[in-house]
Amino acid sequence: MRKRSRRFLQILQELDKKILYSPEDALNFLKKISSVNFIETLEAHISLGLDPKHADQQLRSTVILPKGSGKLVRVAVITQGDKIIEAQSVGADIIGSEDLIEEILNGRLDFDKLIVTPDMMLLIAKLGRILGPRGLMPSPKSGTVTNEIKQTITEFKSGKLEYKVDRTGIIHVPFGKLNFEVSDLYLNLKALQESIDKNRPSGSKGKYWKSLYLSSTMGPGIPVNINLLRETKIG
Repeated sequence: MRKRSRRFLQILQELDKKILYSPEDALNFLKKISSVNFIETLEAHISLGLDPKHADQQLRSTVILPKGSGKLVRVAVITQGDKIIEAQSVGADIIGSEDLIEEILNGRLDFDKLIVTPDMMLLIAKLGRILGPRGLMPSPKSGTVTNEIKQTITEFKSGKLEYKVDRTGIIHVPFGKLNFEVSDLYLNLKALQESIDKNRPSGSKGKYWKSLYLSSTMGPGIPVNINLLRETKIG
């Protein structure tokens, strides 16, 4: 059994396990109880009524967080020709062609997102065994295989993120930093909820959202009333 710190046990005493918190109350609670000496990341843990073993119940998509993620995203691009200049013009951190493919094969992984143009897809197939387990392999579904280099780099650097359901039907998504305003965190969470609803798989039957918990890096999971979030209209 995992031993919990005195700090964590004290936090649990403040948490009312008998209720579902509103999204705002959950966010305020996590901000209030934070006492570590670094800025924590906020995460949403969403259990969906999906069985990803079935092809028509898989969920993988992207969302642009309106207030950004608070994370510095290092973007690598594998392309050629004029697209290299495009990538340079919008601040891609690492750019290359076959030379970068070889560097990755030799262990270079100092990036958070890899974007590839379609004309390079056959060449990067051999990177699957390296990038796949780390969630870095480009794919059209995640928006990382594209000719829209400028737009894609800009979006990922400004808060676009990929999410997917794991094999147990749960999505784990970071959606901001604890030093954000609660209103900004709420907008990011709402954007995530709307994206998940919009991309509901065709094979989904019955209850789609089963539970929602919010947590910070060092904080507990706070159960949230899903209906309050889904019923809120933004804009």
